[in-house]
Amino acid sequence: MPGYGTLPAGEGSGLLPWSWVEERLIGSRHYWLATVNSVGIPHLMPVWAIWLENELWFSSSNGSQKARNLSAEGHCVLANDDPVNPVVVRGRARRVTERDELEKMLAAENAKYESDYGLEMLDPESNSVFALRPEWVFALDSNDFEGSPTRFEFR
Repeated sequence: MPGYGTLPAGEGSGLLPWSWVEERLIGSRHYWLATVNSVGIPHLMPVWAIWLENELWFSSSNGSQKARNLSAEGHCVLANDDPVNPVVVRGRARRVTERDELEKMLAAENAKYESDYGLEMLDPESNSVFALRPEWVFALDSNDFEGSPTRFEFR
């Protein structure tokens, strides 16, 4: 696996297409969110997330460590729940407060997780919704462990 994102000629099946990544971002049920606090101590927690409009959307109680960390420093990493076919997304999460965006996120979350939450669950006084726009994504198909490691960079 010399140098992610490049393959010696004739080895492996080749770099993964973005559609392979999106399938896993859409299909994952749980995700792992990594943040850091103001002194650089890492924090890792599972979250629900939705792949919506080229961003990963998730919510958290305002009092949680992850929400406090993201409010101070938006850089984070979010990974799918499949260690065999991982997709790791790094970027900056923005806080979402517009009602129409919150309604769109909640509708997508209710559909995906077969839940029936109302908009009051996303009350900005007690909860935050974040949207993570990818800056860097790593993906790996374990069926082609040496040939498929792929890195995407967005600017």
